[in-house]
Amino acid sequence: MTASPAPAPVRFLDLAAQQARLGADLRRRIDAVLAHGQFILGPEVGQLEAALAARAGVAQCVAVSSGTDALQIALMAEGIGPGDAVFLPAFTYTATAEVALVLGATPVFVDVDPATFQIDPAHLERRIAAVKAAGRLRPRAVIGVDLFGQPAPWEALGAIGAREDLFLLDDCAQGYGARLGGRPLGGFGHAAAASFFPAKPLGCYGDGGALLTDSAERAALYRSLRTHGEGASRYEVLRIGMNGRLDTIQAAVLLAKLPHFDAELAAREQVARFYDGRLAGLVRIPARVAGATSAWAVYAILLADGAAREAVRAGLAAEGVPSAIYYPKPLHHQPAYAAVHDGAALPVAEDLAGRILALPIHPDLSAADLARVTGAVARALGRAEAA
Repeated sequence: MTASPAPAPVRFLDLAAQQARLGADLRRRIDAVLAHGQFILGPEVGQLEAALAARAGVAQCVAVSSGTDALQIALMAEGIGPGDAVFLPAFTYTATAEVALVLGATPVFVDVDPATFQIDPAHLERRIAAVKAAGRLRPRAVIGVDLFGQPAPWEALGAIGAREDLFLLDDCAQGYGARLGGRPLGGFGHAAAASFFPAKPLGCYGDGGALLTDSAERAALYRSLRTHGEGASRYEVLRIGMNGRLDTIQAAVLLAKLPHFDAELAAREQVARFYDGRLAGLVRIPARVAGATSAWAVYAILLADGAAREAVRAGLAAEGVPSAIYYPKPLHHQPAYAAVHDGAALPVAEDLAGRILALPIHPDLSAADLARVTGAVARALGRAEAA
């Protein structure tokens, strides 16, 4: 008797399925760019900026070459550099911290909330007080990260920032499309940095990003800094900048995807609810930020410990179900930041890094895919417990 073929692996991210759904819109938009040939700062870039600003409820949007460049340009515009302290969560991607070091500033790592994984405002206040008492650095900025698609605690961060006279930057790389208190992310803080890396909920087909703000003055600076510090003409250089422009084809891809974005966010929410219903009681499922919606860039569960995580990962892989670890080390444990970390204990970030596990989440997961994922988790947990 011939054995049935094994089912195809579940995809952690399925851009091919998305492209099949949106193919006609994508081709129309890209073909228009190929026809007019304005590959740098073509008309689609301006159209995209207007659409992104409108969705975020802000006055200004400046499209740039990546989410990392968006963060760096925002700090450059504030003149942040040597001697300045930039406070940010220890549990996030390296880009949030590296931009401060590139500019000569010092990242100061803050622990996170054990339920939501977002920056902990109470610990932030203690870290600011410690930096001020030491007298070596000037507190200049706070970067809140909308980790995994859920909002950072913007009301608390705003109050702290106002009291301490700090620049407040929203690292919205994973959160564009989410809401807090009915307001879309992008309008909290002095500016927000978005990323359109292909794996993000709204992704292009390369690197891409944007800066969102209500300040016309900041937006003008961002436009200059993204194009080598230009002034009124290409050969008037007013300041040191970078080559940080979003190319026109990437803007066209995003314009093709934007009309479908709300439906895709709704599909991600349905995936998250399915996981919640099947996995609650087996693992710790994601806590929701009160009064918020999530863009669900990542759906992360917590296992009992590192050994349980590795056993579950192996069990999932054996059944053709991918998983990922965001993040295996908190930033203060990364070799690149060892010399700048002040030695403060950050136990929550360390604990999360040891037992967190991300499951597939994207709009094109089928009901059968979801059943396979949750069933595989349950079976892997059974095997882990039996061992």
